[in-house]
Amino acid sequence: MLVIYKPARSSSGLASLIESLVFDYQKQNKNSVNLVTKNKHQAKRKAKKTRDLVGTKAQSVAPWHLRSVETVINELQTSNVLGLSSDSAARKLKKYGLNTLPQAKPRSGLSMFVDQFKSLPVGLLAVAAGVSVATGGLLDAAVIMGVVVINAGIGYATESNSEKIIRSLQNVVKPTAVVIRDGNSVEISATEIVRGDIIVLKPGSYVPSDARLIEAERLSIDESALTGESMPVSKSTVALEDENVALGDRVNMVYMGTLVTGGQGKAVVVATGKYSEMGKIQAMLGEASTPETPMEKQLDQAGSQLVVISGAICAVVFGIGLLRGNSVLQMLKSTISLAVAAVPEGLPTVATTTLALGIANMRKHNVLIRRLDAVETLGSVQTICMDKTGTITANRMTVVELCADGRCIDVADDKLRDGDESINPYSNEQVLKLMHVLVLCNESIIEEKEKVKEKKENKEHNYTVKGSSTENALIDLAINAGVNVNSLRENYPLQKISHRSQARNYMVTLHNTPDNNQKLVAVKGSPSEVLALCSHQLKNGQQIPLTNADRQLIENDNEDMAGKALRVLGVAYLIQDSDEINTESELIWLGLVGMADPIRKGVKELMGDFHSAGINTVMITGDQSPTAYAIGKELNLSQGKQLEILDSTHLEQVDPEVVKGLCDRVNVFARISPANKLQIVQAQQSIGKIVAMTGDGINDAPALKAANVGIAMGHSGTDVAREVADIILEDDNLETMIIAVSHGRTIYNNIRKSVHFLLSTNTSEIMVMLAATAAGIGEPMTAMQLLWLNLVTDIFPALGLAMEAPEPDVLLAPPRDPSEPIIKNSDFRRIVGESAIMSASALGAYGYAINRYGIGATASTIGFMSLTMAQLMYALSCRSQTHSIFSGKRLPQNKYLNIALGGSFALQIAAATVPGLKGLLQIAPINLVDMVVIGASAVLPFLVNEGRKELVSRNPKDDGKYITILPDSNDKSSFSYTPTQEQQLKPAVITVPAM
Repeated sequence: MLVIYKPARSSSGLASLIESLVFDYQKQNKNSVNLVTKNKHQAKRKAKKTRDLVGTKAQSVAPWHLRSVETVINELQTSNVLGLSSDSAARKLKKYGLNTLPQAKPRSGLSMFVDQFKSLPVGLLAVAAGVSVATGGLLDAAVIMGVVVINAGIGYATESNSEKIIRSLQNVVKPTAVVIRDGNSVEISATEIVRGDIIVLKPGSYVPSDARLIEAERLSIDESALTGESMPVSKSTVALEDENVALGDRVNMVYMGTLVTGGQGKAVVVATGKYSEMGKIQAMLGEASTPETPMEKQLDQAGSQLVVISGAICAVVFGIGLLRGNSVLQMLKSTISLAVAAVPEGLPTVATTTLALGIANMRKHNVLIRRLDAVETLGSVQTICMDKTGTITANRMTVVELCADGRCIDVADDKLRDGDESINPYSNEQVLKLMHVLVLCNESIIEEKEKVKEKKENKEHNYTVKGSSTENALIDLAINAGVNVNSLRENYPLQKISHRSQARNYMVTLHNTPDNNQKLVAVKGSPSEVLALCSHQLKNGQQIPLTNADRQLIENDNEDMAGKALRVLGVAYLIQDSDEINTESELIWLGLVGMADPIRKGVKELMGDFHSAGINTVMITGDQSPTAYAIGKELNLSQGKQLEILDSTHLEQVDPEVVKGLCDRVNVFARISPANKLQIVQAQQSIGKIVAMTGDGINDAPALKAANVGIAMGHSGTDVAREVADIILEDDNLETMIIAVSHGRTIYNNIRKSVHFLLSTNTSEIMVMLAATAAGIGEPMTAMQLLWLNLVTDIFPALGLAMEAPEPDVLLAPPRDPSEPIIKNSDFRRIVGESAIMSASALGAYGYAINRYGIGATASTIGFMSLTMAQLMYALSCRSQTHSIFSGKRLPQNKYLNIALGGSFALQIAAATVPGLKGLLQIAPINLVDMVVIGASAVLPFLVNEGRKELVSRNPKDDGKYITILPDSNDKSSFSYTPTQEQQLKPAVITVPAM
């Protein structure tokens, strides 16, 4: 074999090329196997040396940005045309593993259990056990440590369940990638990408691994996830010279986790999974723990404050006890037990478990939530910005009208009609050429029915169209009119394509023609922008100059079609000699195409639900203002007032302070770009709004990421949108958003109810012990009884309250203020008041017992039983801050709370009847009258608190009740923004008269 090669070619690349040639020759010439066996073994040995050499190096070590495209292709044993073979890809996948980032190891069960003992209450209990051992109370010490273990078991069970739910939320998004394998473009899971794969990059695609660019046409990449650079980076294939170039400046490389924002290209994969730059960052994180949510931080802060307050009170109790003549050891045990009972150790457990269970419940409604704190934020969302296409509408376009040859043609039931006249496109050159351009300037793929498996097929035709909704509708129009689209594309093969971009709102394609000396330029896009490129029009089969009057007529037709809520495209073409796309040439105008995208079923009613919940709705669309107005009016986005629209074509030129003022009033933003979407969301946030953003495409991704809550469509949405979103609507049903908002508010409210219950019951214990000690009437509860009370009444009833169903008026109140603490000053006043009622009732029962039996075990038993029962009854009162048993209407059943209270009551009865337990808790026998007193002391606080709620609900001046003020439908007040002379090119709010 004679090998002629360039000196720049590496030995490893040369070896792999020889191996490839020999293997291909062997496969193609089965009869010559014996002839090449010797050479085959020799090539294998050389190739093995090459693979061993490459395999000893980490994937990402090589400075790929310094090497030429040809060198990289050869070293990675691939082809820029054929890509890898399936067999080669399988071998590499086995060698290097899946293309996934290293995951932090989940917490072990043992570590979670051990963590339950690392808290202040456990430390206090350990001290109490030590004191018991020192005073000879070994049984007391055993019981105290038993309480510690039981508490730890409860905490472990709830925390491990939360951990499982949170873990299940990971990898909700499963990105895919288009690669070239065996010479064919195939879509595979991004996890199956291997080194040497050729990946195809298009707008909206997710870069699945680190790769060296081999082709780049106006390619731009958003690398903010890796480098922090907010602006997209323009890419090229030229090899760099400086080895120490920063990642952000390696313009010939693309990296895992980044997003393609414009243009197109191809790249050869050089590093996957843990070998990628993102993988190295992930590896440095180690075992990252889940961060606390804002709510958990608030609860920790409240718990710490209560610890300080209760600690001070316990010290006072200890001092008073000593002054009353009690022994130091006795008061030490009692004080420590009181401190343990006063500390609300259930707060973090309740918060985390409630959030996790709420997320699991939402999954039943096809709402996937990826972050715990997104649940909290849902309850305070004030504005929802909705992308129109694919979110408000079904993203299923249909051509309904054409304007060509000086007249407008209706399209219905696959027929073209101008009034009563039927139009045959083959007898109208302008209409036929318009359809031809729509087919050619189009990336949709047409497949025959027989070749399609498990795909949605056209019901009336023997084909299936794959592509965007808009371009599919244009293909359907041509096929229904009798155009043989596949034959047309064969006669005019595509040579080059220039996609729409943020600066150019139209698409251009270049095609060969049957006359090889000429090229066809096909253009479609924004009517105004395409019209500005045209100097002539086709009319009656003749090319005639476009006059100003003609342009005005076309603009009028455009506005008329847009006013019917149609999406309008302008269409033009040019025959030229050049092989380059040049839209600066004088194009020939063909006409307008109007398409309708129906509003999703139930969206109109959903807007009303949002408005009832005090949430403002804003529609964001790339459509023109008349089209946007028609849809906004139909959805009643202005809530009966004047609908305000802002044309955002030049939004970036407006002063930011002006934008803030406009964003607070505008209902619809028209003709927006991806940058505008981000600007709108950030402007809303800058005036203090909590903003949710819904979307499904690459152009929505920046705004989804910036919003307080990003909501992506799970079925029709792009990988990019799902990757950055906080919430994913699995079935694309926007109506589930109101369910999510309802659940978000309910979860927050339920956590507040649980916190209120825990703080009130713990405060009542402190009050009882402090009052009794100060009055010198003995101890209403022993140290062991305090520990039992803490075990029975704290965690399970609180968890039961956290599982409350939504209250009937949860969507009738405005969103909560996000800066509002979870425990407000008014809550503290209520906690103190309600605790005082329970404490007074328990002390009354204790006083009755002292009067009858004297200070001793019987009196302590009655005081202990009274406070325990009162706290359990109080849990029922905490179900609602406004609804009472006197309201007439009943709250929905809460089976979880019923089970928790039933179990707690059963445990308390067991404490009074089971001999061993009675002795341990020092429970004395009681008679029927004592039971009646205990029952009365438990029910009385419940009735008083319920009566107070009823009085407040009838006179809601001071209880934080919301009064909803509905807008006056007769109020036609509006605002306008009129540009100054220097701002004539800047946008203005379009005030459209009411219809």
